[in-house]
Amino acid sequence: MALSDLLYPDNPKRRQELIHLHQELLDCMSTNFHATNELAGVLNEHLGCTITLIQMKESSTVKENCDIIIQAMSEIQHQVQKIDSDMKEKLEPVLYQKLYDIKEPELEKIAIAHKVFSVILGEATSTAGMVAIKLLGSNLITLTVSKLVSLLAQIGASVLGGISITILGLGIEMILHAILGAVERNQLLTAVRSYEEHLAEFKTASEKYQRAINEVTSLVRQQAQ
Repeated sequence: MALSDLLYPDNPKRRQELIHLHQELLDCMSTNFHATNELAGVLNEHLGCTITLIQMKESSTVKENCDIIIQAMSEIQHQVQKIDSDMKEKLEPVLYQKLYDIKEPELEKIAIAHKVFSVILGEATSTAGMVAIKLLGSNLITLTVSKLVSLLAQIGASVLGGISITILGLGIEMILHAILGAVERNQLLTAVRSYEEHLAEFKTASEKYQRAINEVTSLVRQQAQ
């Protein structure tokens, strides 16, 4: 038994907890990579965007992977803002206002948006207007993505940011060495608390983000049937 374990008998338990929390963080990040690519694929296929798909880099740190997702989400935000600008530019003010009027029928909004994309793209898919209205009318961009971007930035800037994600498949001692490379070994409790604090909020925001994206992709799949 290590001397630190004799002096601090809770250390073995905290080590196991740290490994578990780190794995949860990686699983959550991996799911966000996948969800972001799903949304980017829909925007590229139906709205004429050219958003680059992203991939989790197992040889990089948590912060570097957070930065990859943030960049992709920022590009999605930019593209949705551009869609709004195109609508405002191409439509008469009365029609533009209809897009955001909750009293207006959804089908009418979709028809208006589809006409705009037919002009912009030359030929728009039957799903284009529906996707545009879903993105413009929901809180996917204004709230969900913004919240997740903020949390990813916080995680990247925290003690977790410098930890490598290349620990899958390693033994317990190697995993601990990888995780604790950024902190002193007697700071196990601090590391555990940092994970718990960031992970709880990150998981909640990620679930909302994934549900919002699923709403969009489900509509696309239904339209294709």
